[in-house]
Formats: sequence, C-alpha cells, structure tokens
Amino acid sequence: MVGTTEPLTRAAAEEPTLASATPYQGDLIKVRLDTVSLPNGKEITREIVEHPSSVCIVPVEADGNVLLVRQYRKAVESFLLEAPAGKMESGEDPHATALRELQEEIGHTAGQLEPLGSFYVAPGWCSQMIHAYLARDLLSARLDADEDEFIEVVRTPLADVMALIADGTIRDAKSVASLLLAMRVLGDN
Repeated sequence: MVGTTEPLTRAAAEEPTLASATPYQGDLIKVRLDTVSLPNGKEITREIVEHPSSVCIVPVEADGNVLLVRQYRKAVESFLLEAPAGKMESGEDPHATALRELQEEIGHTAGQLEPLGSFYVAPGWCSQMIHAYLARDLLSARLDADEDEFIEVVRTPLADVMALIADGTIRDAKSVASLLLAMRVLGDN
C-alpha cells in the first residue's frame, strides 16, 4: 500500500478539561484557558471568553416600523445599526432583562413580549447566549440609559430590514439573527 487516507469527517466527541486557568477577569468578561484532551489523545489549549447571557429585542410599532439603535462600537471602530440588546444582570431572567433594556435603550415597554429563541454568539470561543424577543404594543416608558451608552433610536420600516441586512447596513450577528426570527413570526400574521 502506497499511502493511507483519513476519513473526511471524524466523530464528534467531548473534550475533557485537564486544567484551567483564568488570566483575565474584568467587569464584563472572563478569559479562561482550558487544556483539553482531544479524541485522538492530543492535548491543546482552548481560549474561552465567558460572557453573561444577553437579550436582543425586535420592537415593532403598530405602523410596522422597527425601532433600531445606532451606536458606536469600539471593538470594530464603527457605528452599527442594531436591535436593542443588553446583558442579563445576576439573577435576572431574560424576560425582565428584555423589558428593562427596552426602557433604557429606546424609552418604551411592551404590552406583548414574545420569545423568538435562543442562540450562541460564537460558541467556538465564547459562552454568551442570546435570548431573542419580539416586542409589540409598545408604550412610552423611559429608564435612564447606562452611563456608558450613547444611543440614537432609528425608526426603520419592517419592509426595509431584509435589504439592510443584505447590503451590510445591519451587520451585527445578534441583530441579524433576531430580526430574521422576528420576520419569520411577523410574516405569519
């Protein structure tokens, strides 16, 4: 036999943690270095960012406008158009977080708050889970914004959302996923 070939796929398997270290603990995230054992017996280090679970809300007005937020995101040095979102506080459930974030970011609360689903942002290296919601029957109800947030509310026709995603105007993953989930529900009504 001249050579051997390996299968194109390998069976999925868990990676037992052999050792773990935390080189960084900040106010928002923790960086963890986990030494793991692979199914083939090799040991590697996985770099993992622990981030609190968060919510992302798609608030839709009675006239069909979606209330999005425009804010500067330092990590990408750019202004982004996003659905309102925020992290869950310790002990806070996603529904309560969604109502709080609506008030803080867009000055509204919702008569109807419908869960759309939950998803990981980047499970290859980050633990953050996003809980998506559709908010309807919006009522004015402002809470003070977080001191580090400077946000512009942008009314956007629901009919324009797909084009804004396709042309890259909306390019934040949690917003794209949440908007698509909301449009699936709204398309049924």
